[in-house]
Amino acid sequence: MAKLSRKPIHDLERIIEFDLVRATEAAALNASQWMGKGDKNAADQAACDAIRGMFDLIPCCGEVVIGEGIKDDAPGIFLGEHLGTWQPGVVPLDIAVDPVDGTTNISKGLPNVISVLAAGSAYDGLGKSLRNLPSLYCEKLAYGPRVRDYMLKTGVEQVKLEAPIEENVLLVAKILNTAVHELTITMLDRPRHEELVQRIRKVGARLRMIGDGDVASAIAPSLPDSGTDLYVGVGGSPEAVLAATALRCLGGDMQVRMWPRDEAERKQLIEEGFEEELNKVYYAEDLARGDGIMFCATGISDSPLLPGVRFIGHTAVTHSILMRASTRTVRHIKAVHDLTKKTIRLRSTRAEQPL
Repeated sequence: MAKLSRKPIHDLERIIEFDLVRATEAAALNASQWMGKGDKNAADQAACDAIRGMFDLIPCCGEVVIGEGIKDDAPGIFLGEHLGTWQPGVVPLDIAVDPVDGTTNISKGLPNVISVLAAGSAYDGLGKSLRNLPSLYCEKLAYGPRVRDYMLKTGVEQVKLEAPIEENVLLVAKILNTAVHELTITMLDRPRHEELVQRIRKVGARLRMIGDGDVASAIAPSLPDSGTDLYVGVGGSPEAVLAATALRCLGGDMQVRMWPRDEAERKQLIEEGFEEELNKVYYAEDLARGDGIMFCATGISDSPLLPGVRFIGHTAVTHSILMRASTRTVRHIKAVHDLTKKTIRLRSTRAEQPL
């Protein structure tokens, strides 16, 4: 019997996108066992183990381009790490991952914790589809599709990262046709934001301060009924890229600029050749390039993006979101897992493990 010829598959992202959700589902389920137990490293380790284990089954050549730097005994998935089967002919992917966005919150049993993963495949000569910013932190300004579309329609970039926050608040209120006192702005609750908080309160807008969970909160202005109209402040650079991938899929946007923590870090970035980039403002399309962008996340505890894991008797309920930039398709996935049958493949054991 003659062998059937195999034709190349041009849209392999469509085939593996649900496997990416399975990876964040497994991470959320495994990490949720550490909710409120005061050990953020154990929760992070559990999520990493599950993501690595799931990727051992996914037909891709994945390279982590947004991850944690290599540290002694760190549980994170590292920058440069290879994920996937790496078999000939499988799809090449740039991967950005935060197994637990909100490790402090999960250790304390607080809201706003998700497991998040983004992937991109640049077939159009763009090089890396996901840009790794060299600074640990960056300034951020994230807004939804209505604000972005208004600026595109008028041809005037009115909402600017460099502008005083008062001007941005008033402009966003005008674009959204909302009274300033009804506008809600989210930011991380950090001492570095004290002056920003005072200025926003003085102009009359509402504030939603969060302890952790930078990714979900930057995405929130692009989601209907999230209760957030604008996200501002300084946060992690890897989280900015993860949020940018989601905004590419949702039609929102963000503006980002590197934020050296001190003069020593600024000097180091200049010595490494990033002097010109220090003042550059990056947009979502600069951080997540091309149309082969996918984003998925699973809630661990409740956030503006997703409900958290619910354990009900012998079942666990997870809520995930899956998006693609090429079609702007957004899928909300509710899964009910029978814990008498459910297993998670872990890298540490290279086997399926019951929860």
